[in-house]
Amino acid sequence: MTTLYEFAGGDEALHRLEELFYAKALADPVLREVFPVRQPHHVDHLTWFTAESFGGPDRFSTALGFAYLIDVHRHLKITDAQRERFVAAYLEAIDEAGLPDDADFRAAVREHVEFGAHVAQQNSLAETDADLHPIREVPAWTWRRQSEG
Repeated sequence: MTTLYEFAGGDEALHRLEELFYAKALADPVLREVFPVRQPHHVDHLTWFTAESFGGPDRFSTALGFAYLIDVHRHLKITDAQRERFVAAYLEAIDEAGLPDDADFRAAVREHVEFGAHVAQQNSLAETDADLHPIREVPAWTWRRQSEG
């Protein structure tokens, strides 16, 4: 059974991906309002979240918790254009990071990023807790090959 985390190349590959993505987000005029300045631990937090979601260590949940993620996105008022640009920049970073060029892997990562961007946007627009997306833990993202063994 191969997890997305293992197939991607583990922490080293995911950290490289998140560093490249974060640099893109900081420089992107559409994402500038969402990512106005470099936060010192943002790349680590992104890496922890992606690693955990892809079947790696649970550092994000144990060190920060999902409530942290909700709070970070709350009131950002992410637009459709920002959500779409986030996904596009992330997918570009996957290529630049040299992650596996495998159709099943890329499809799973795309689904993960699109889902996460949707959740972040919904939470960013929530006026009340009832408006938040119902997910309250890091999603365990799997892919077809994981079930094949």
